[in-house]
Amino acid sequence: MARIKPQALLNQSKKKKGPARISATTILICNLVVVVIILSLVATYRHWSQRFAVPPLLSGTCRFVDNCQGNQTGSGLSTLEIQRSMIYPGYAILNTSKGYITVELYKDGSPMIVDKFLDLCQKGYFKGMPFRHVIKHYVIQAGHSEGLGAAEDWTKKGKLHSRLSTSPKQEAFMIGTSKTRDNTGFELFITTAPIPDLNDKILVFGRAVKGEDVVQEIEEVDTDEHYRPKSLVRIVDVTLKREI
Repeated sequence: MARIKPQALLNQSKKKKGPARISATTILICNLVVVVIILSLVATYRHWSQRFAVPPLLSGTCRFVDNCQGNQTGSGLSTLEIQRSMIYPGYAILNTSKGYITVELYKDGSPMIVDKFLDLCQKGYFKGMPFRHVIKHYVIQAGHSEGLGAAEDWTKKGKLHSRLSTSPKQEAFMIGTSKTRDNTGFELFITTAPIPDLNDKILVFGRAVKGEDVVQEIEEVDTDEHYRPKSLVRIVDVTLKREI
């Protein structure tokens, strides 16, 4: 076998091609592509995170749809109205010492009262709230005030059972709060019979759709001459849900 001379080996190594060099233009284009991909991923993440994020209730400077102007969509609804329907709870579950009462909230018919109710729920306002007055075949009232209750006041004014009717407009198991602007706080009233002049007494913002038997059980507790329960009946806590 012929032996290759060192000079021939040197010549062969010179003929071999070195590694291909990447041009500066190619490097720049690759970097731009990477930057575009990263920016696209960031934008996509922000879009979907904002879409599915549930902001705290009642946050921001605009609390009520009625008092704000949002961008109109093709369906005729403002973006604020759509947001309210998506993130606001539609139901409140009152856990009482007698059982659970599920209340459907009239967030479209009474947005300001529902807004106030939800705000107080988040602050724990209703935890431990006692039922102060129980009037059979009429109404039960929960509140923190120990003074003369609105329900007892209605009774003293003579608006009693003789004026009750079966009008479908004023059904039983409606839930509302007092119209009076005093310092008694936010009281809860649940009717136990149809009351024709209900709108003259309370601001209705919901209706009990489950737990009517619990309402009736509270209605049957023993009371004194001022319609105050002789044994403690209270709201343990309130749970908010978007749907049931």
